[in-house]
Amino acid sequence: MLGSRHRRLTALFAVLAALVLVAASCGGREADTGQESKQIKIGYIAWDEDIAVTYLFKHLLEDRGYQVNITELEAGPIYAGLAQGNPDLFLDAWLPATHADYWKQYGSQLEDLGVWYDQGTLNIAVPNYLTDINSIADLKGKGSMFGGKITGIDPGAGLSRTTKEMLPQYGLEGEYQLQTSSTTAMLAALQKATDEQQPIVVTLWHPHWAYARYPIKDLQDPRGAMGEAEQLHAVGRQGFSQDFPEVTGMLKRFKLTDQQLASLENEINNAGKGQEQQAAKEWAEANPEVINSFAGG
Repeated sequence: MLGSRHRRLTALFAVLAALVLVAASCGGREADTGQESKQIKIGYIAWDEDIAVTYLFKHLLEDRGYQVNITELEAGPIYAGLAQGNPDLFLDAWLPATHADYWKQYGSQLEDLGVWYDQGTLNIAVPNYLTDINSIADLKGKGSMFGGKITGIDPGAGLSRTTKEMLPQYGLEGEYQLQTSSTTAMLAALQKATDEQQPIVVTLWHPHWAYARYPIKDLQDPRGAMGEAEQLHAVGRQGFSQDFPEVTGMLKRFKLTDQQLASLENEINNAGKGQEQQAAKEWAEANPEVINSFAGG
């Protein structure tokens, strides 16, 4: 009697186990049904245009039911992470020059999802009141005026590499050192110097809201050491377009003009820390024609 009962229980457990395996198998095949994943990870660098478009997409995607996780990293770790599949997306790849080293190393493992801005430039800038300094060449022999330093951003940025390579081309090596820190620290030093009408030379780039806020000018670059205008690309991990077809379509249609990007950056910057996504939402609501052009309303 006990043996018969034991056999029935064993058979029941076997059936239940089979049902669990079938359910698990069906769940594992969810991606094969064509249903798009709704969890997406976006990495971003602390450059204002990247902060702006990352929070814009975070708002737009969450509005469409996605779970969006964003993480701030330096450029190197973002590219290395993309190549390993985490994060899924990066919206501020500067090509062909600024991120050339990263692209050479990791580009074959990534998906280029399109260009959304094509006038990105790297620059050396000083306050307008330094009227006798209008070219990078004019910095030579004036190192003591600037404390022998160019105030830069994070050390892993392509802008930092380009600036270091620029110094010997203008005979500034030895007279100036690039002081790297962060974009936030550079902007704080720029504000302090301009408030006090003191000399300062910084690394900057277009697009950036600093040109509208501070009395600064780009130095001419007759040797072309800072490079030509570049394109800003959206880049995904391998398999991104297959896993996120809706998002891929949005990215391939995504374009911003100088004026649109500047207004988005200003909205977010003026909102303050912690209010980036709310500011992006308000900008999107105020610019429905821009949003409709790539997100289909």
